[in-house]
Amino acid sequence: MSELIHKQQEELAEIIEQYTIDDGSHQTAIPGLFFSRYSHAIGPSHGVHNTSLCIVAQGKKEIWLAQERYEYSPTDYLITSVNLPITGQVMEASPEIPYLGLKLEFTHDQILEVLRNSDIATVSKEKTERAMYVNRINSSMVDAVIRLVRLLDSPEDIPVIAPLFIKEILYRVLQGQHGGMLKQAVVQGSSTYRIRDIIEHIINHYNSSFRSEELANLANMSVPSFYRHFKEVTAMSPIQFQKQIRLQEARRLLLSESTDAADVSFRVGYESPSQFSREYSRMFGFPPIEDIKRLRVKA
Repeated sequence: MSELIHKQQEELAEIIEQYTIDDGSHQTAIPGLFFSRYSHAIGPSHGVHNTSLCIVAQGKKEIWLAQERYEYSPTDYLITSVNLPITGQVMEASPEIPYLGLKLEFTHDQILEVLRNSDIATVSKEKTERAMYVNRINSSMVDAVIRLVRLLDSPEDIPVIAPLFIKEILYRVLQGQHGGMLKQAVVQGSSTYRIRDIIEHIINHYNSSFRSEELANLANMSVPSFYRHFKEVTAMSPIQFQKQIRLQEARRLLLSESTDAADVSFRVGYESPSQFSREYSRMFGFPPIEDIKRLRVKA
């Protein structure tokens, strides 16, 4: 890491620490901007990662997408272009040097606006890339991020100035080595755009059964082409994707409601409680009831 970026990350860490007294994820006054602070290594945690930029100012984190591992630290940034079920873990953190990071969510309209107002080259509609990547950070991007987060000290400026800084950050990302991946997700008619629609369909209908032919028709692709593009974007098959969404929702229901595992298994779309229990244990490491008891004790 260059001396300039090191100093920038120190300033960014100071601002995040100022606005995160307690451990956890904290929504800021800037729409779409979240700060995270953790005093101990934690994980694994499960969730759906949406279109966003993630930066670590202090510490280290890893993300698992299916069987692929993405590690990032203050020298890197992580970009996700579509909604993806992931497993995350904070790897380096202590009370003296807590993990400090941020997440900036983007809308597809914001990305399209930057593309319309710039001379960034278009990409082939048929090219498909993984919808998550880690790239080396540069001082121009960190500088834009710092100017954005400084606005928290002058909230009256946020409505007018924050959108301008967010456009600049997006511009830097789109100019980066893997910027084409982000473009693909918003270019209507591209393979990634069509897979993005299917991803939303699966998330919204996670408890329904479907056949590959039905999803391929929705994507206006042949079955082999659809299957190949879906796996290229998400690193998993449509069935594996749906399974992760189902199990994450099952865990949420078990934590938030007083209900039994069999009832939840049917609600999220399983026909067999025993199959549900096996797949739940495989994903989370414990059978449903044992897992929920463990999580409640931790809380």
